[in-house]
Amino acid sequence: MIIRTPKRLHLGLIDPTGSLGRRFGSLGVALEGGYEVRVLPSEGPEIRADGEDVETIKKAITKMNSAFGTGTGYLVEVREAIPRHVGLGSTTQLSLAVGTAVARLNSLSISIEKLAEVLGRGKNSGAGIYAFAYGGFVLDGGVKEGVPPLIFRGNFPEEWAFLLVIPETRPGFDEEEEKPIMGGKFGDVKAAMEISHCILLGLLPALKERNIKAFGRHLSAVQTLVGKHFAEFQGGEFREDVRLILEWLREHTYGAGQSSWGPTVYGLILRGEFQRLSAELKDYLKEHGVRAKVELGLPRNAGAEVVSENAFLERLIRSVAG
Repeated sequence: MIIRTPKRLHLGLIDPTGSLGRRFGSLGVALEGGYEVRVLPSEGPEIRADGEDVETIKKAITKMNSAFGTGTGYLVEVREAIPRHVGLGSTTQLSLAVGTAVARLNSLSISIEKLAEVLGRGKNSGAGIYAFAYGGFVLDGGVKEGVPPLIFRGNFPEEWAFLLVIPETRPGFDEEEEKPIMGGKFGDVKAAMEISHCILLGLLPALKERNIKAFGRHLSAVQTLVGKHFAEFQGGEFREDVRLILEWLREHTYGAGQSSWGPTVYGLILRGEFQRLSAELKDYLKEHGVRAKVELGLPRNAGAEVVSENAFLERLIRSVAG
């Protein structure tokens, strides 16, 4: 069985204060180019992956076995991966991919919310969970008990895209590093109210009307407000080491921001503008001595793809090839 996931941009948390009895609330968008993971039954555990992906896979298999008695005998091969700790949702996408495969191989029908709960996802944000399940633009209703509920999901216009920039700098916080922050009380209630206003009467209508200028303007506003929640933890509204890039993105794209803890930053563009803008951005980065990957982020309006394999046919092909 092969699972192909999205990667996701995290566009912000709404209210870390929990002023209305629910904490956080998140929004995000699914992009092409996530994990491709192959999972097959095996006599014993066998993992073909690199770095931290190995531990994430082990944890997912162990948690599925503890919850559903699915065993630990699986071959898991990571064929394509999301870079770790750059703000693109690697841990959630890989965990859900493995959990989904194990469930399918054992003929288990499990909701995405239950699967996420078992795998320990969704403690702060549902953006990655619902990007995995449905793709597109997603918005969750905040954490109260269990996984936050999905309250809006919409297709992202195919002609829109993101100019992604991943600087060669320190990684974003991992889950252990962010625990003391997310577990504590912080945030700005006034900023949360303004973010909610921007989403309800700015982002969502602009998405519905496919108005990229309005969407980008409100996206930038939301990102600046979200930065107020986290300024004390990252040295300002945005990380210091990405501000130079964000200045350029704000001037040359429809809207810009930082995904999660970064260092990935993005600018909203029309797909046809990528070649010109990426060339200009690379010149700017070179001029300022900034080393970074510049990529095209294409929207993905479908969730993870599950492809069943015929194990017998595979063995036959290998024997003939041998």
